[in-house]
Parts: sequence; structure tokens; C-alpha cells
Amino acid sequence: MTIAGHRTSITLEQPFWDALKKIACADKKSVTELVRTIDAERTDDGSLTSAVRVFILHRATSKSDSI
Repeated sequence: MTIAGHRTSITLEQPFWDALKKIACADKKSVTELVRTIDAERTDDGSLTSAVRVFILHRATSKSDSI
């Protein structure tokens, strides 16, 4: 996928990919668009893969939304 103007990849276990796809569908976005949003909004210098996992965890534990 292309994020911030450059090609990148993320490696996730299948349950994380499944959750990411469900969240993207619920948000009416493509997975790439959702990952771009996650990347743009992250505030740490960790990996994009870690940021995606934390985002999924946050959504999964949020009272207002579920995956």
C-alpha cells in the first residue's frame, strides 16, 4: 500500500487483518484508507504495524463501537 507518498507494507496476524477489514467496512473506508488515517493520527515513533494493532485494540475495547 502507499502511505504518505511511499510504498510500505505491514505484517499482521490473520485475526488482526479480519478486524481491520471489519473496522474499515464499518467506517465505509478501504483498508488502505483506514491505515493511512491511522498513520496520519499516530503520535509515537513506533512502527506502523504496532500502531495498527493498538488502533484495533482500542476499537475492540471501546464501549461505543465494536468490531
